[in-house]
Amino acid sequence: MSPFRILAATLALFFGLQMTPAFAQTEATGSGDPVYQIQNPPAFAMIGDLIVARPLLIAATIIGAGLFVIASPFAAAGGNLGATGKALVVDPGKAAFVRCLGCTTSGYGKQD
Repeated sequence: MSPFRILAATLALFFGLQMTPAFAQTEATGSGDPVYQIQNPPAFAMIGDLIVARPLLIAATIIGAGLFVIASPFAAAGGNLGATGKALVVDPGKAAFVRCLGCTTSGYGKQD
């Protein structure tokens, strides 16, 4: 494949993914609590989530786990082992395995 085609495909993918936040839709349940939301994502959001986002989030979770093992002695010495584990492993894992397909948030769990 020519370098021009690779560049064109990369740019098309990059700019196409930049438009995905514009398609996100959320509806409040009316309870007044913005943390608890019902989301009804369209089919293209589910397909994009299944094909693009979930594999990338699973890879980020695995890579984050490896980086956490490497960084854990330094994080423990600095006193922020829990925050490091949450940022590198728990957050990508929660986004990959807890969210509904096509949703932008997990839909439950109060955040402080």
